[in-house]
Amino acid sequence: MKSHTATMDPILAIRISAIVGFLAVALGAFGAHLLKARLAALQMTEVWHTAVFYHLVHAVVMLFLAGRPVFARNAWLLFLVGIILFSGSLYLMAATGAKWLGPITPIGGICLLAGWLSLAIWAFAA
Repeated sequence: MKSHTATMDPILAIRISAIVGFLAVALGAFGAHLLKARLAALQMTEVWHTAVFYHLVHAVVMLFLAGRPVFARNAWLLFLVGIILFSGSLYLMAATGAKWLGPITPIGGICLLAGWLSLAIWAFAA
């Protein structure tokens, strides 16, 4: 099916994936150093660590997918949206203490799960 194997400019996908990975490392360092006291005061250090972990793991997967000869576009996009919603909501919640962001997190998690499922379906169809 074309939507699962649609081409995307591989250089653009690699650039976006690299920026997503860079942001994961930068936000990890930001939380470990500049936000350390604030995260501890809000008891949100573990939340920040979870956000960084899932962000970085999926950034690496995105980079891997972007470098493949046949691009699993749907999975790559679901991982990107999942990182934004899952890790992004956790980053904001941890830094601000805004608990109302909590319901956004599972939507991001569903996108990450859907990305993995999409990748499995894509691999079976290949």
